[in-house]
Amino acid sequence: MVDLTWYGHSTVWIEDAGTRLLTDPLLRNRLAHLRRRRGPIPRLPAAPDAVLVSHLHADHLDFASLRRLPADTALVVPAGAGRLVRQALGAAAAGRCTELAIGQRTRIGGLDVTAVPAAHHAGRGPWSRHRAPALGYVVEGGARTWFAGDTGLFDEMAALAPVDLALIPVGGWGPTLGPGHLDPTGAAEAVRRVGAAWAVPIHYGTFWPVGLDAVRPDRFHGPGDEFARQAATISPATRVRVLRPGGSLAVCRP
Repeated sequence: MVDLTWYGHSTVWIEDAGTRLLTDPLLRNRLAHLRRRRGPIPRLPAAPDAVLVSHLHADHLDFASLRRLPADTALVVPAGAGRLVRQALGAAAAGRCTELAIGQRTRIGGLDVTAVPAAHHAGRGPWSRHRAPALGYVVEGGARTWFAGDTGLFDEMAALAPVDLALIPVGGWGPTLGPGHLDPTGAAEAVRRVGAAWAVPIHYGTFWPVGLDAVRPDRFHGPGDEFARQAATISPATRVRVLRPGGSLAVCRP
């Protein structure tokens, strides 16, 4: 069984086989021009055993949030990200940073964590030379969980099947979506490809640019429910649970 709590955006608490993971932690109310518009600042139930970072973008690799975690928290990051992490967190971070390339695996407590592809931009941002391929992760313990990170559709997606639980991005943090993202329809196709028994939509409905509350509010509020509607048609075997930030779900392997 896996217990999860979605804290908003791509921050998910995953507890399986006695091991606690936290994905892409964003644990504050404001990041640059983005403001948390729904849900409280996350209050974690305990210290995570490890953090899974999907890619270098600041809303997924947020160093201010990582500094709020215990200094010995293990970090799993894409291959090539370690140099940036060490620059931001200090030399001591090198000893707790595991870099994974696609297909590589690491053991964390009772869980096997495998890096899998994601179709998303590899850079930190237009101002940075740091690059590392974006990843998703498959977490295997009492259940098989796919944390998709931030991604568009890609050909190898079907090779991940089957999964018991998909944590799938369905939107973004602004009125438009660029390349390398899934909208609700694309996300429904993704969970069909991976044969997900359960799916929880993430990466929407949490942060929004300051001053743009009235611009395309449907892109803020609507993607989770729209994903559920699309999945009912495109992937009818998948059970969808739409959570609010701070909401939890327990999933048992069939």
